Amino acid sequence: MLKPKIHFLFSLCFFLCTALLAQNYADQVPQLRRYKSSQVVDSAYGITLFDKMAPALGGDSLRYDKRGYSAQGWQEDYYESGKLLHRGFYVDGELKAFKNYYENDQIERAFRMTDYKHSEVVVFYPDGKIKSQIHYYSKVPQKEIDYYHNGNVDMIEENFGDNEYLIKRNSFFENGAAEAVFELIDKKKKTYTRKEFFPNGKVKEEGTLKFYKDRNDYLKEGEWKTYDEQGNLLKTETFFIGELKH
Repeated sequence: MLKPKIHFLFSLCFFLCTALLAQNYADQVPQLRRYKSSQVVDSAYGITLFDKMAPALGGDSLRYDKRGYSAQGWQEDYYESGKLLHRGFYVDGELKAFKNYYENDQIERAFRMTDYKHSEVVVFYPDGKIKSQIHYYSKVPQKEIDYYHNGNVDMIEENFGDNEYLIKRNSFFENGAAEAVFELIDKKKKTYTRKEFFPNGKVKEEGTLKFYKDRNDYLKEGEWKTYDEQGNLLKTETFFIGELKH
């Protein structure tokens, strides 16, 4: 039987060791926490906190449970108010599907994988209107459509394969009128038409570009025309591999 003094020292030692181990464990394992809306909602990009745990979105981080193991199954996160922030399905710490929510209970974004290489994210404004739709292929955005709050399309961008080259990149004014059109017209030669417009609908500039894979760039090629806001031709220039010919 331990004497009182020895028993006390043993208990103290056990307590200190346990505390140190617990502290070390706490340092390594993310603890359950609740979030302020200002911490997680970006005015431009929304809630991107959990994207880093979705490999299909290019994420390379893992989520761990309270025991320090890779998270499995459905996991939830909350705002300080108790409102649901995130509900996602994890496999070995990686996100396979999830939904995020604004603090007003409106869905902020929904992510799902359609197959091994394809996935989709739909992002919403705080009032529930669609803000953007993004289709991913092999972890990179293949097609994206962004919307103004009034429902009109802001921008459409589409890439071939895993972003080998652009198919189109068109933008629009808030009233729905075209602002700029950039589209592939010859897939074999990788040539594009490009038009930029004034808000009144008149063409501001137009010409062709060519994609040079070795430079990973789209360069002006051939004849380019520039106009004023009334539609009058201001100048015509000729380019070769992006360089103005005199």
